[in-house]
Amino acid sequence: MREQQIDIWSYQGQAIIAITTNGSLTRDGRAIMGKGVAKQAAERFPELRSQLGRLLQVRGNHVHEILLGLVSFPVEETPFSLPELSLIRRSAEELRQLADQCGWNAVVVPRPGCGGGGMRWQEVKPMLEEFFDDRFIVVSAPEQ
Repeated sequence: MREQQIDIWSYQGQAIIAITTNGSLTRDGRAIMGKGVAKQAAERFPELRSQLGRLLQVRGNHVHEILLGLVSFPVEETPFSLPELSLIRRSAEELRQLADQCGWNAVVVPRPGCGGGGMRWQEVKPMLEEFFDDRFIVVSAPEQ
């Protein structure tokens, strides 16, 4: 696993981008993507919330390939709950399995649970290192 301080969207078209998500839906079945990288992704890709919403309804709150080059990475059950280490662990394992199956050689992940979720990177990083090899780049936003 590599770490970089860079805008995650600079990798668009060059790597798979993981979007930290939750498992909640609006009344009309769209995924709730209200903060962080999820909000940025929803603004860039208007169809994303509907696509992820359908996947959540059918397959549950798991890692999903949503659109070409974009995957979900669940960190919490609802937008109002705190990130859960057990869910982040499961998502890291599922993402690794999907990367192996699809033959991806570059996957970019924001620090899961550490932005708006408030978790400390020092507690999340060792768990990710169990699953992520050198194909995985964990990014944090550049300091302003």
